[in-house]
Amino acid sequence: MKLLTVLLLIALVAMIAKTYLLSFRFQSPQDYAGTGPEFILNKHLSGEILSEGLIFGPDGKMANSFTARMVGEWEGNTGTLTEQFTYSNGVTQSRKWYLTLGPDNTFTATADDLVGEGHGVVSGGTVRLSYTIRLPESAGGHVLRATDWMYLTESGVIINKSEMRKFGLKAAELVATLRPAP
Repeated sequence: MKLLTVLLLIALVAMIAKTYLLSFRFQSPQDYAGTGPEFILNKHLSGEILSEGLIFGPDGKMANSFTARMVGEWEGNTGTLTEQFTYSNGVTQSRKWYLTLGPDNTFTATADDLVGEGHGVVSGGTVRLSYTIRLPESAGGHVLRATDWMYLTESGVIINKSEMRKFGLKAAELVATLRPAP
């Protein structure tokens, strides 16, 4: 019985280590230093942008899809990214990000549905943004911790992968593309 308990504890520790040490949210911006093409925030998130994406629930099944029209505008080190979402279930949503470039390829982000301020880092061909978001009441009003990674491709398309967690457990995942609107 003691051997079984020890083996179960080892398995549990291994699962926790995998979840926390080898997971999506523990990528490091330094992992992508020197990759290209170089992601320039006020260039690649500027102008009219079309986004299409999928949202997955905690069970890994697709829960919703969306299209979004975005407009990025910059003046010096500050910019806005206005988003208009239309979900496959007919719901629409708007969000306006306020972005401020900082030193050493860092930036901050705020929006009406964020709790506090988001913090981002640009590294090579990637952007990582971490923030806390409050979902609309129609979606339960939950407060989730989010990590977004954006990867710039050679063709100029941005692939965005986001993970949202509550109490440390994955609550949702999003995969989307962003590209200049035609």
